[in-house]
Amino acid sequence: MGIEKIDKISFLKQFSEEVFILSSKEYQKRVWVEGIGPECDDYSESINRFFDSCEIILNHFEEFGLKKEQYNLLNLFFNKFDEFIQTNNDFPQEFINTPEWTKITEMAKEVLKAFHWKTSD
Repeated sequence: MGIEKIDKISFLKQFSEEVFILSSKEYQKRVWVEGIGPECDDYSESINRFFDSCEIILNHFEEFGLKKEQYNLLNLFFNKFDEFIQTNNDFPQEFINTPEWTKITEMAKEVLKAFHWKTSD
């Protein structure tokens, strides 16, 4: 699908929900670790949705109306999160309480604030 066919407002709204999930340890513990709904989601699905959507946004940031500061912060978060998952962090129950994961959730909160999206605070 070409970028011109994407409803950018809806796409960004859905993406904001993915970033929110990455910012909320409460959600992660409840849904990813304990498997308590009502959501049906897992870590692998969340990271795949995040990276797929984020790449589209970063590659077409002007069409999505991102300010340079938003682009820079989102790109930094993308790279730090990618670095985190490359270190074989596959099981949330093993990393959710680590300082490294806390840094990821804090960066996700910064992205939410930069885009004026809801935060988990």
